[in-house]
Amino acid sequence: MPSPSSFITTLFLCCFLQLYLAFAGDPFVFYDWTVSYIGASPLGVKQKVIGINGQFPGPILNATTNWNVVVNVKNDLDEPLLLTWNGVQHRKNSWQDGVSGTSCPIPAGWNWTYQFQVKDQIGSFFYFPSLNFQKAAGGYGGVIINNREVIPLPFGFPDGDITILLSDWYTRSHKDLRKDVENGVDLGVPDGVLINGFGPYRYDDTLVPGGISYQIINVEPGKDLGRKTYRFRVHNVGISTSLNFRIQNHNLLLVETEGSYTVQQNYENMDIHVGQSYSFLVTMDQNATTDYYIVASPRFVNTSWDRATGVAILHYSNSQGPASGPLPALIGQDDPSFSMNQARSIRWNVSAGAARPNPQGSFRYGDITVTDVYVILNRPPELINGKWRTTLNGISYLPPSTPLKLAQQFKVLGVYKLDFPNKFMNRPPKVDTSLINGTFKGFMEIIFQNNDTTVQTYHMDGYAFFVVGMDFGVWTENSRSTYNKWDGVARSTTQVFPGAWTAILVSLDNAGIWNLRAENLNSWYLGQEVYIQVVNPEVDYTESSLPQNAIYCGLLSSLQKEQSHKFDFSMGSPFCSNSRVMLALLLLVLIESFFFSMWSVVL
Repeated sequence: MPSPSSFITTLFLCCFLQLYLAFAGDPFVFYDWTVSYIGASPLGVKQKVIGINGQFPGPILNATTNWNVVVNVKNDLDEPLLLTWNGVQHRKNSWQDGVSGTSCPIPAGWNWTYQFQVKDQIGSFFYFPSLNFQKAAGGYGGVIINNREVIPLPFGFPDGDITILLSDWYTRSHKDLRKDVENGVDLGVPDGVLINGFGPYRYDDTLVPGGISYQIINVEPGKDLGRKTYRFRVHNVGISTSLNFRIQNHNLLLVETEGSYTVQQNYENMDIHVGQSYSFLVTMDQNATTDYYIVASPRFVNTSWDRATGVAILHYSNSQGPASGPLPALIGQDDPSFSMNQARSIRWNVSAGAARPNPQGSFRYGDITVTDVYVILNRPPELINGKWRTTLNGISYLPPSTPLKLAQQFKVLGVYKLDFPNKFMNRPPKVDTSLINGTFKGFMEIIFQNNDTTVQTYHMDGYAFFVVGMDFGVWTENSRSTYNKWDGVARSTTQVFPGAWTAILVSLDNAGIWNLRAENLNSWYLGQEVYIQVVNPEVDYTESSLPQNAIYCGLLSSLQKEQSHKFDFSMGSPFCSNSRVMLALLLLVLIESFFFSMWSVVL
């Protein structure tokens, strides 16, 4: 017969293991969001915007590397809704990506709960509604993924963290804007550029009417040599306009873009194209004789766009007066080559660790053999079967009623085809649901060739890709000789200048179905997107399975039993991991005491 001590020790270890597995995982962070229309007048004109919990823009989602994020979304709009998480990779979990190819939309009046892990990521991202042109009405907000404490920042810890959301803005509703786009009507000059949902400071009485509320960023200067430094996370969450960001008399020290630490360089201004995100360190080193302008102005446009300039105020606590006079000038206003050279200067910091302790540059992408090459050509809107559409390689994507990922899961035939061409085909354009068949753990080269007249940006869900080259003219095989094969920055959104090309390299190691799209909303809405299917040929038990709270639609509508309510995550807990461990230990003490007393009774 075993001794009481060995019996209890064995039992203790078994209980401890079970409790550790139950309670000691990565922390959870919980959000409850109600998405609804709210009244606002960002440009002095009363209109309906999309707010979250009554806020416009929405709240910042703040997490740390490897945390589990749970966001319960109540759709109080009058049309279906999906939220997508621009730049969050959803490792092996495209179910949570929030685009039409992976999820059925959340019907009006329904709840749906997203759950995903920000696995092996750090950096600055944002979320926004992905359907029905809703992004033009708001519904967006910032996403911050912090380093774990064991991974140091490659710069001094900032004295403050400030999120800046830039957006071109129209006083017409998103429903009117999408009708215009469907009818081939150009969006035209925006009515303004918003900074964090606010209109411009009245820097010019002839361009900015009175009575408009503007954003004030309050900062502390510090004393003597101890000048305070703030991290500005700046996102272009607009729909079609490239914006130049600058702060009067202050340098922008670039340190991160879309989850990658960059070589630290000072810029006087930065072109931020639709869907792009940057982090700058800004030191409060001025004498504060006045406040300072924060400016976001449209790029590559004529003087008729002057009224569409976003202006906020940087206010030192010891400021001696309001900002006045002209805005800080922008060099190379109409020169795309200036902007391209600036983009080329952004490089990956190959010596810095990010989500993991090893250097970012330990992934030597320049030494990997390319397995697939796609040259993707876009064109301006054109009539296809009597409707205005945009195309990639002559195909305008048609979203099926059954999401691609659900069709794959249930082996529904005929929903999509894996026949997207790897180059432009000299044939009439068509509307189709054609996917790229990606090779799992393959290395894909994608060249975007922009035959449109405006800057286009392209985003890939599920990945960060390496931006290795861009130039004016037509890409050829010889263009590879100009590629940066050592420290091209890794990001999820890249610009392609008109009459130019941009080349990216991406390692397809994330199984799922992933959206590759134009971030310019008018181009995306009319069909400039494609999905990449990446299938692991082996059974991968780490890939996330169909969510228990999945919504069904299209050919699978009959599987929907009832409204998708707020999902009960049995493992979810607002405790941090340390709190869960303490709870486990407490339970273990109680269990041990109980069995000691039981053993005494038996003896």
